[in-house]
Amino acid sequence: MSQSDLRPVSQPVMLFEQFIARDRPQTLVLKEKILSLTGDSFDIKLDNGLPVLKVNAAFFSLSGRKRVEDMNGNHLYNIRKELLHLLHPTYVLEDPSENKILEVRSSVKFFRSKATATYTDPRTGRVVTLVMEGNWLDHVAKIVHEETGETVASIFRERFNARNLIFGQDTYRVTVAQGVDMALIAGLCICFDEKNNER
Repeated sequence: MSQSDLRPVSQPVMLFEQFIARDRPQTLVLKEKILSLTGDSFDIKLDNGLPVLKVNAAFFSLSGRKRVEDMNGNHLYNIRKELLHLLHPTYVLEDPSENKILEVRSSVKFFRSKATATYTDPRTGRVVTLVMEGNWLDHVAKIVHEETGETVASIFRERFNARNLIFGQDTYRVTVAQGVDMALIAGLCICFDEKNNER
């Protein structure tokens, strides 16, 4: 799905208002850092090269904790795996005080990956459900707003680039619809990556 195919959403999808794709769809490029000592750290930029977010994995974390910051070093949220869920891997986004703000729960489907994210909209107080589903063998996925049926983001994982072939580091191109929070979508993509790398 290209930028031009992704329609503006009928209602904002957000946790962090300052990261909303405002005038048009935006494409994020998420690259795993090659020289990361902990692994699973990411640089996140717009497709024009402008940096947006930094994701750094914690040393010696059983839950695989990652810290997400804006480019000014402001701590937005953490991503971590909840270790008590054996059948359905579950990831959470936590605010800097370690309060859960979003949960991503995986489900089992043959030949496809699926995860459901739920959070409470900070503006309306309503629970929002986003469904991530895709064929990881084909390296594509999309994120759909369950209530409206609208696609809020599409994900393409680059298969045959030097980073992946030599270092095993993934690169994702994520197109985010107008009216959708890019920081939220980046967090969901990292959870989806973690879940699929567990296989």
